[in-house]
Amino acid sequence: MASGNVIRGARVGSGPQRPGGRHEAAPRREVSYWCRERHRVDVPIAADVGAPPLWDCPRCGQPAGRDPGDPPGQLRAERYKTHLAYVQERRTPEQGEAILAEALATLHRRCGR
Repeated sequence: MASGNVIRGARVGSGPQRPGGRHEAAPRREVSYWCRERHRVDVPIAADVGAPPLWDCPRCGQPAGRDPGDPPGQLRAERYKTHLAYVQERRTPEQGEAILAEALATLHRRCGR
């Protein structure tokens, strides 16, 4: 007896069923973008829609523009911040000293000192 969760006619790993030739694809056009590394990216875009000014390059991740002679600049990568750096952005040194003193007092009470 089959359970109610079985999808009949499908197998594991199969893709979605596509309707057979009963529809026509929307008209498209190819738009080319270039990044600083001179990678060319061809993107199919609907014919009745304006192309965006920038597109991410799938090879290097940098922004790509429509002008091959003047591609956009590199993204400025933000440096990695430690937890301490984030805490120091939110607290002044005096607040940090007060929190540390409170935590030490709590620890000493627990230990019986």
